[in-house]
Amino acid sequence: MDPALLREREAFKKKALSTPTVEKKKSKDDSQFKDDSKKKSKSSSSVLSGPKLDATNYKTMAGSSSYRFGVLARIVRHMRARHQDGDDHPLTLDEVLDETNQLDVGNKVKQWLQSEALQNNPKIECTQDGKYIFKPVYKIKDKKSLLRLLKQQDLKGLGGILLEDVQESLPHCERALKNLAQEILYITRSTDKKKILFYNDKTATLDVDDEFVKLWRATAVDAMDDAKIEEYLEKQGIKSMQDHGPRKPIAPKRKKVSQKRRQFKKPRDNEHLADVLETYEDNTLTQKGVSIK
Repeated sequence: MDPALLREREAFKKKALSTPTVEKKKSKDDSQFKDDSKKKSKSSSSVLSGPKLDATNYKTMAGSSSYRFGVLARIVRHMRARHQDGDDHPLTLDEVLDETNQLDVGNKVKQWLQSEALQNNPKIECTQDGKYIFKPVYKIKDKKSLLRLLKQQDLKGLGGILLEDVQESLPHCERALKNLAQEILYITRSTDKKKILFYNDKTATLDVDDEFVKLWRATAVDAMDDAKIEEYLEKQGIKSMQDHGPRKPIAPKRKKVSQKRRQFKKPRDNEHLADVLETYEDNTLTQKGVSIK
């Protein structure tokens, strides 16, 4: 090796050792700041990479309210169908979820169903042992109980019952209604077209002459209001409608306030001594011109 290069190398080492150097130590704050920045970047990346909410999967998320009420509605429909088929034994929550194929619901939804939803639902009844059963509108089990209910409604003047309530409450409803066809009257309500069941009380039936039936059906009053009907009856000399229909409230007449001045009446005390004048100076009484001491 060239000796000149060796000498330069030795001189460079001596110079480097003679010059002082200061090392910069890493502070704890800087390391913590770097760690925090790394954690934030990881969390942001995990959030971005997580499942996104869109119109296709937000209803199936376990925490959404629509998913909870969907589970509850499915349970109520299943319990109603069981009752209509004649299955009246109560079930636990796990059995209900098993029969409705909803065993994949979360624990929060189960707790909500058990503590709040099924307890407060008007269509579900909770037994003493913690089981659940469907709660119908009327407690009827066969055609005899249905006929008894219709008779009670008729005797007490409570009217009829809705057909849909009977279909919901009575197991095998169509069979029972077919057997009781002669005992039941069906009336369609004009407001919502719902059918109402009444008891057919055959003791109240009357035989009406065919001529009256023809006259009744031939008289059409659909295009006439109450005022025109009343006018027609008055022309025929019939006044049977004058006391029917809603009465118009009559406003009470107000009394006119008199503008005369009020005259204050004098006191009527001691009227029998009106013609007696008493003086206390000389203790004399004067009556009709006669003075008495």
